[in-house]
Amino acid sequence: MPYQTRNDLPASVRHVLPEHAQDIFKDAFNHAIEEYQDPSKRRDNSDPETIAFRVAWAAVEKVYHKGADGKWQRK
Repeated sequence: MPYQTRNDLPASVRHVLPEHAQDIFKDAFNHAIEEYQDPSKRRDNSDPETIAFRVAWAAVEKVYHKGADGKWQRK
């Protein structure tokens, strides 16, 4: 299930990430969910949604980090 807008993202993402990071998450998730529909492209038996969440968080972590105050901030 691709996300069309930031408002479609899970609350756990919307409430912790800045808007730009939400955009990164959404774009990475949408790309990964499409890419990993094909079981031959998966390394394990995880479902595409689980893999897409991992990919999306990894994409966010390339640009953002969690600060000492617990808030996500740009690197």
